[in-house]
Amino acid sequence: MIQFVVSIVLFFVIFFGIAFILNMLLRRTWLMAFIYPFIVLFIVDKIAIGDYFKAPGASFSKGFSELLSITPADIVILSAGFVGTIVSGVVIKFLRKNGYQMF
Repeated sequence: MIQFVVSIVLFFVIFFGIAFILNMLLRRTWLMAFIYPFIVLFIVDKIAIGDYFKAPGASFSKGFSELLSITPADIVILSAGFVGTIVSGVVIKFLRKNGYQMF
């Protein structure tokens, strides 16, 4: 149970940080929120990333079928990462609105 809670917090913090840095560097507020589903697909499946370019049809169908077989605990943990990307976008918007030019 402790590992579950730590995993939720860890995914939230990691993806908040990654999204925040991407937002600062690329100035695209919701970019990470759009990229996140592909990152989840790469985390869940057991397919090499190169296979997505060699045989995209078979790789995506196998990846999505494996995505549908994850446990509810995995769904909660991965959702925490997505929430982290959303919160990062909201924080960046807030900082820009309040005059922080580097954001």
